[in-house]
Amino acid sequence: MTTDTNPETNTDTDTDTVVPPFSVISGAQVQRVLRGHEKQIVELVEATYLLHGAGRTVNPPSYFLRFPDRPGSRIIALPASLGGPDGVDGLKWISSFPHNVEAGIPRASAVLILNDHETGYPFACLESSIISASRTAASAALAADHLTRHTTRPTRIGFFGTGLIARYIHTYLSATGWTFDEIGIHDLSPDSSAGFRHYLEEHNTPGRVTVHDSAEELIRGSDLVVFATIAGQPHVTEPGWFSHHPLVLHVSLRDLAPEILLHSTNIVDDIEHCLKADTSPHLVEQLTGNRDFLSGTLEDVISRRVAIPGDRTVVFSPFGLGVLDLAVGKYVYDETARAGDLHTVEDFFHERRRHG
Repeated sequence: MTTDTNPETNTDTDTDTVVPPFSVISGAQVQRVLRGHEKQIVELVEATYLLHGAGRTVNPPSYFLRFPDRPGSRIIALPASLGGPDGVDGLKWISSFPHNVEAGIPRASAVLILNDHETGYPFACLESSIISASRTAASAALAADHLTRHTTRPTRIGFFGTGLIARYIHTYLSATGWTFDEIGIHDLSPDSSAGFRHYLEEHNTPGRVTVHDSAEELIRGSDLVVFATIAGQPHVTEPGWFSHHPLVLHVSLRDLAPEILLHSTNIVDDIEHCLKADTSPHLVEQLTGNRDFLSGTLEDVISRRVAIPGDRTVVFSPFGLGVLDLAVGKYVYDETARAGDLHTVEDFFHERRRHG
């Protein structure tokens, strides 16, 4: 970790423990670091999944702050600790206020706090909606790669939900070598569908872009389906729509009825995290009383402990792990420091002596 050139020490002890300087990294800086480095972020996310699978992380349950007067909104705390040679601790604090979309601003906003591994002192606060979207998209692209290695790679993709996360997932898929003959779009908001279509066309995206009026039409016409909605409960209930056995990136977690998952091969990012908060997999567990419907985690697939059959729909349901935010956030911090662009807040920690 980078420290300032004139660090203060705790003079009440005989140690040379350094209080790290505190920096603030803006969204513009985060985007400059991450843009164009999508392949590296996917590789970083893969390495973090492997660390997590090896037990070298701490990823406690997320805490949901909910509001009686605003039942559709929430703020979530994701604490985590990442081991390995470049260990770091921290917390993502991310809000989801769906009515923001009506006001023309993104639904989610977030900050990420990084804590020094040795002293526990926070040393950086980063704008994190971009980090969160990037690690989500990188996870989706990684899953799409590993979950289709047993079969022909999909050439028809369908986006159910066309907000920021859908855009980032498309970006990460494109940056990691995916191309599609057909791109389907479906959203309850015609304006959002039109905006996403304009984005695709403006960036000269290969493939025919089609806006679908119905969910069934989108799903039946796609070999790879991306769910990126704000749904709070299942709204897709017909297993027959998936009879062609597509790969489903169930990023928004609550779109699919239990019956669909029971007819599918189910992969999650972390079993304990995913089976809570009334996610679709959690609803299946409540319905059946067991977890037999789960085939394993993405790390199991990467490590080849779990094989993916070619004759079933495959559903990847990632709850989203705080350790991924830490890994990407630390990468952003290190690159920003290396470029000499850290904005340090002098005297942020003012009382550094226990007895004055």
